[in-house]
Amino acid sequence: MSDIAPVRWETDRLILVDQTVLPEREIERDYRSWQEVGAAIRTLVVRGAPAIGVAAAFGVVLAARTSHAATFDGLLADLETAIKGLAATRPTAVNLFWALDRMRQAAVASRALPLDAMRARLLAEAQAIRDEDIAANRAMGAHGAALVPPNARILTHCNAGALATAGYGTALGVVRAAHAQGKVALVWVDETRPVMQGSRLTAWECVREGIPHRLIADVAAASVMARGEVDLVVTGADRIAANGDTANKIGTYSLAVLAAHHRVPFYIAAPFSTIDPSIASGAQIPIEERDASEVRRVGGQQTAPSDSPVFNPAFDVTPAGLIAAIVTERGVVRPPYHF
Repeated sequence: MSDIAPVRWETDRLILVDQTVLPEREIERDYRSWQEVGAAIRTLVVRGAPAIGVAAAFGVVLAARTSHAATFDGLLADLETAIKGLAATRPTAVNLFWALDRMRQAAVASRALPLDAMRARLLAEAQAIRDEDIAANRAMGAHGAALVPPNARILTHCNAGALATAGYGTALGVVRAAHAQGKVALVWVDETRPVMQGSRLTAWECVREGIPHRLIADVAAASVMARGEVDLVVTGADRIAANGDTANKIGTYSLAVLAAHHRVPFYIAAPFSTIDPSIASGAQIPIEERDASEVRRVGGQQTAPSDSPVFNPAFDVTPAGLIAAIVTERGVVRPPYHF
């Protein structure tokens, strides 16, 4: 988002764009404790793997600032409590754990500093994580745009734009960069049931950026591919295993299968921090299951019986064999994947 900072620090508090009320309202909310930041992550006020990591890093800053500890060990204990609490908010996006571990390491490395200097060091680290994410997204956009043919019709799923990051975007960053080069004819935007991140957020970003797009129901993706109206699919990722298996928003796997059937290249765009080499394959990626009300209701309207059981996984895993390339800030990686 060229003029929106989804996650930013201001003097003594974290400011987040509330993504639960978009596109109807554009609201920024203040957060002054790590517990409040944890609640914002859990309730999707802030969402998207990179953005979650950045927000959590600032949550650790708030924990340091609100701690009454008089010693390094006491402050570190308070930070560990916050880190564990923030880590428990969402299990799938590895950027969350990466950012928290980086903040832990910054704290430990500051052992010899006065406590106020340590707090300042933690703020600088969180700001660096945010700034590095924006730079990585822009680099990713440049690498990914090289994969986009002229007059491309691109299909994307969920929201991997500026709102899912510290700014600019991953998959939508690729679209944004290609659009700036005059290569984008149309973006097909999946609505992305059940929380509608495509229709509420990606379409909103496309409107603001002047990117030509058309919103479709998730179930229409096969039809537009069959009509020959999709040249490539690009999505973000929440965790990438060592073998390239990729977890992303539920519905991504089915798009990859459809793309393979219709011989449409399927690409993933994600920062290198999304890669988890400690996990051998997608079978080991923890998949978050969310509240049944997300499926039983749409926009506050009841759409299913309250007594109907619900299966509501937030993510699915796309096998590496269906992924034509993975775009990171370090370049484009093609199969076979070995991270």
